[in-house]
Amino acid sequence: MADNLRVLVVLPMYGGSLPIGRYVARALEEQGISLRVFEAPEFYSAFTGLRKLDLAPEQITALEHSFLQLVGQAIFAHVQSFEPHLVLALAQAPMGKSLLQRLRRLGIRTAMWFVEDFALFQYWKLYAPLYDVFCVIQKEPFFEKLSQIGQNNVLYLPLAAQPDFHTPCKLSNEEQNLYAADIAFLGAGYPNRRLAFRPLAGKNFKIWGSDWEGEQILAANIQRQGQRISPEESRKIYCASTINLNLHSSIHTDSLVSHGDFVNPRTFELAAMGAFQLVDRRSLLPELFAEDEMATFDSVEEMYTQIDHYLRHPEERAAICEKAQKRVLTSHTYARRMQTLLDYIKHELGFPIFAQDTQSAKTDARTEADIADLLQKLAAGPHATFEDVVARIRRQSGRLSPTETALLFLDEWRKLYFPGK
Repeated sequence: MADNLRVLVVLPMYGGSLPIGRYVARALEEQGISLRVFEAPEFYSAFTGLRKLDLAPEQITALEHSFLQLVGQAIFAHVQSFEPHLVLALAQAPMGKSLLQRLRRLGIRTAMWFVEDFALFQYWKLYAPLYDVFCVIQKEPFFEKLSQIGQNNVLYLPLAAQPDFHTPCKLSNEEQNLYAADIAFLGAGYPNRRLAFRPLAGKNFKIWGSDWEGEQILAANIQRQGQRISPEESRKIYCASTINLNLHSSIHTDSLVSHGDFVNPRTFELAAMGAFQLVDRRSLLPELFAEDEMATFDSVEEMYTQIDHYLRHPEERAAICEKAQKRVLTSHTYARRMQTLLDYIKHELGFPIFAQDTQSAKTDARTEADIADLLQKLAAGPHATFEDVVARIRRQSGRLSPTETALLFLDEWRKLYFPGK
């Protein structure tokens, strides 16, 4: 890993990908990468505040658009001051089209980790082609759909765990009494989960998390009236629960077990903590965990049977937890995911983001020679104006040289801070 590699991580303002973004940043920092994090959540209260204004919906929409443009300018200001080799955005990050197009013109490499279901969240259709690399948690048919809109640099990058956070935890007696349960679930009250969990209402079953409003049958099982749970507290819930249910979400109720493809972050996090889980079978799960490393179910009926079985067999739970934890720590950490991404950018695509910094004297001499070569290449005389050189660069096709990238960056900076000059 090059010590001088600079990465700007752009977080979303809110949502499930926000903690993932923080794990990503921590993993990059652990690898000695020079890192800067754009804290988009700092803008969230102001953004949501726009909807509280007594204005027509179209006016609110216009204001939101202008606000996101302002956030984009703030991101670009970080790009100017930090000069990253790579801008890495998480799903839902405020990276608009104009910002992505500007970064591409400047030759700054961009990547997004789209940690969402492509069928449910379809904004990828607008933005995916504008990234140099698009990382996804699903395979086909998503790969083909991305190819159809012009994005061929697609990297399958499943989710992971952060070992220094997702660790086994020791609970006080008070915490054990508060969180302990035979069966537990932490997550949002999607329709399939409501129906699947209702037969468990009479058991020692605790439900944590939000979006359970209106659920009457499970009302006594829902903790804290459905308040959101922080990542820190989620660890205590997982560790205190004998069986953690991990039923992937679905808005459909015709089949309560969705038989989907991607594997959610909870799967890796629970395994890293040594907490036992029952997870619905996913098509991509077998290549991540062996059969004896994960307890699974294929239907709600099997889920009920498995709950009864594993409550009676603690030794089987312990054996599975030990194997799952070992698998995660060796294969499924965010540090490994980031290494996979950087290797893909460097070796598979050949993007020169790992260029070593050199001593200033050598840099000055090389830059002078590069500019002379560039003027000759552009057929521009020694007295060509800056504007003429930039215009000739923009008319070219193909990959930009470092000198060309620097001149385009300078031109963008000049237009931003000295408009009209």
